Amino acid sequence: PHTGRLALYLLGLGATCPPQSPQRSLVTWLKYYLEEDWTGSRRHGHPLTSYYQYGLGALALCVHHKRVREEVIRRLLTAQHHGRLGHGGNTVDTEAVVALAFTCLERRRLVGTGLATELRAAAHRASRSMAEAQGPDGIIGNIYSTPWALQVFLATGTCQTEPAFGQAMAALLENLEAFSTAATMAQVLPVLHGRSYLDVASTHCREESDTLTPMDVEPPTEVPGNKTVQLVVECPLPWCYELRLYDRPVPVPAGASLLDVLWVAAALEPHDFKFHTQDTPQGPFLTQVLGLEARQEKRNYWQLLTAPNTPLQMGIADYRPQDGETLILRLSEW
Repeated sequence: PHTGRLALYLLGLGATCPPQSPQRSLVTWLKYYLEEDWTGSRRHGHPLTSYYQYGLGALALCVHHKRVREEVIRRLLTAQHHGRLGHGGNTVDTEAVVALAFTCLERRRLVGTGLATELRAAAHRASRSMAEAQGPDGIIGNIYSTPWALQVFLATGTCQTEPAFGQAMAALLENLEAFSTAATMAQVLPVLHGRSYLDVASTHCREESDTLTPMDVEPPTEVPGNKTVQLVVECPLPWCYELRLYDRPVPVPAGASLLDVLWVAAALEPHDFKFHTQDTPQGPFLTQVLGLEARQEKRNYWQLLTAPNTPLQMGIADYRPQDGETLILRLSEW
């Protein structure tokens, strides 16, 4: 099911006020995908895609003023209550999407009084959880999850009383260069204007003159020199008997990204180092290393870390390691 992609597309349609809207048929498809998403994996007790995409689907339906079946809402409530919303050791983005869906359903009065009370309490629990997850640098989860958390603070009205809001906003402003794709920009732009995705529901579409002008973007300047990055691949039990499968220095140009490091490693040792990526709206996503594939049904993924154990705040195409840095690709469970 294309639950998450269709949900984001519907949110985008609502925000951009298209002159002719195909929203009715798309909303019908989204309802269908929500049911298929769950039915296809009923025996596993979780959606076929992920709770993140499932929550996005509920949020998009609500923003378009469509009722969501109570069973769908209960699935999300139960998952939150039992702590099943995790993904890659970082639950912030999923919790935030679900909390925004809960807040929308409660605010738009698309549920009964009793359920509305439960949803309000669940959204505030998520808000408190995100404040507790904030690191000393102000980031909540990781830099890409931080805008989601800020949207929850804004939507629930806790932004005025929660100290974590100001600290997270300051961290966001210091790391804006990380948001270089359309998908990540779409997460951060509403927050910079003091808005959340819930505001799409109250957008007043009106005829506006075309004020958009193309922007001249200068190509990034090349950084002279070279650097050496230590590349490590780890695979713990139960997937592998040996933890460290690869540990080699990789010489690369000074401005190289992590993705560049992987390409150079593959070129230097084509028989020993192989990897695969998948294109996503957020950029390339690492799916396979040394023949080991991260799979949704196995609930594992390739975690990116800098030694000794610090998760990276950017994707493989955006992160640019320092000379002498050790980068770890670790097959992990979520």
